[in-house]
Amino acid sequence: MKLLFDQNLSRKLVTQLANVFPDSSHVQFHGLEVKTDTEIWEFAKTNDFCIVTQDVDFAERSRLYGSPPKVVWLRCGNAPTKQVESLLRSGIEVIQELLNNPSLHCLELY
Repeated sequence: MKLLFDQNLSRKLVTQLANVFPDSSHVQFHGLEVKTDTEIWEFAKTNDFCIVTQDVDFAERSRLYGSPPKVVWLRCGNAPTKQVESLLRSGIEVIQELLNNPSLHCLELY
């Protein structure tokens, strides 16, 4: 499961979650931190990433255009990185379902 963490999330999540989400990355590692949502969307689509974000814009884009890419929208507010890590670990099964089910495009995690 390749996740692409958006700018609003810590780069530390890539290493902290490497055992359950290998090959994941962060927008900064690809020079995307100052790119538009459209550019990030296209990068994720081209490179088979699922976008993980706290930004409603990607969830709305997912509703409009479907997938790929898939979107995991974290609804935990401005939470510490450890809390975000726990939320993603607890959501492994539903994230896997999102990625495997062609009729699902966006997952909201609380």
